[in-house]
Amino acid sequence: MKSTYLKHTVGKRKEAIARAYFKEGKGSIVINKQKFDEYFLRPTSKKLIEQPLELTGNMGNFDIKINVCGGGLSGQAGAIRHAIAKCLAEMNDENRGVLKKAGLLTRDSRKKERKLPGQPGARKKFQFSKR
Repeated sequence: MKSTYLKHTVGKRKEAIARAYFKEGKGSIVINKQKFDEYFLRPTSKKLIEQPLELTGNMGNFDIKINVCGGGLSGQAGAIRHAIAKCLAEMNDENRGVLKKAGLLTRDSRKKERKLPGQPGARKKFQFSKR
């Protein structure tokens, strides 16, 4: 059985992993079987996700189905943006230059720093006492 989706890519950010499926359509975005506006309530997250579509001029051209797991909402928004940008770059080579210049094709690899043994946190140390 052949899939109706044109392209499939994976995007990552912090602990979040997003899989984006593109097909020709009217511009609907579905995230984990919920509408885009219901899943992300913050306008900054919405803007972040729409950024690659706006830069390439594909705002209403594709229906996008996204499965995302792990991390928080901010990390998930970054992972979705990365997946959408990668997919648009693979579909059309002209998009690649625009997206690369905006820094959307580079994975943001920053992660939470691990807690060290015998300390209260990753950076926090116990108070120094000379005597």
